Amino acid sequence: MNARRRDFLAALLAVPAGLRPQSAPAQREPEQEPFDWSCPMDPDVHADKPGKCPRCGMTLVLKIPERVEYGLDVDVRPPVLRPGAEAAFTLRAIAPDGTPVSHFEMVHEKLIHLFVVSENLEFFEHIHPGLEKDNAFHIRTRLPNSGMYRLLADYYPAGSVPQLSLSTVYVDGPSSRPHLEPSLGPQRGENLKATLRLEPGEPMAGLETRLFFDLDPYDGVERYLGAWGHMLIASEDLVDLIHTHPFLAGRSTIQFNVIFPRAGLHRVWTQFQRRGVVNTVAFTIPVRDV
Repeated sequence: MNARRRDFLAALLAVPAGLRPQSAPAQREPEQEPFDWSCPMDPDVHADKPGKCPRCGMTLVLKIPERVEYGLDVDVRPPVLRPGAEAAFTLRAIAPDGTPVSHFEMVHEKLIHLFVVSENLEFFEHIHPGLEKDNAFHIRTRLPNSGMYRLLADYYPAGSVPQLSLSTVYVDGPSSRPHLEPSLGPQRGENLKATLRLEPGEPMAGLETRLFFDLDPYDGVERYLGAWGHMLIASEDLVDLIHTHPFLAGRSTIQFNVIFPRAGLHRVWTQFQRRGVVNTVAFTIPVRDV
């Protein structure tokens, strides 16, 4: 060690510790918040990277906008519908500020899903109107019975969140009230049989019920419009309509988790696809008060 460096060190050691020059503290890199991708239809599903919702098949988004309600204008032609005659529906989504919606995101491989249910709960249809240049959805169908029909539209305005909009149309003639009885036995579709198990065995209003569908044969069962199944639930008075998708799927069983809002009989249509064929099975489930 040369003399100059030795003298400098000696002088430094003679300075009280609190007055010695201190090296700058190391700068810590700020911790980056993990990305939170979630499902716009099932917001309780989260992931740390982009992908598809394992429950319903929707594309995950990084930030879900605040939920706001959109309206749906439904125009029916002819103005007076007749049983069995062709009916033309025009559906136009309306934003909260009153302007028509012109851009939509895909919902299970379609821009809109329209469910049509008759007052007597005997007619069920799941159809997909086409979006035309007037930014409205158009479709033609036939409604077989007189009375009231409830329409449930499932669509996803760009920049918002998925919407469920209810409408009502009437077919000329007397009302046809439902005459429902509980129906929980196995149901056969086009190329499979569905057996329903409930947990708890007696569903209660306001509490979660698990619906297990044992499918036979299960070989060849595949996703239908992006999901392992589609379910529509209608209360006996058609006040409540619920559209939902499986919570779990695998082996030979597909599970739905449902909260029935009120006591009474509920008609439940469920659709599964096997080897390219859509199977629609219907059950009538009694729900009791807690």
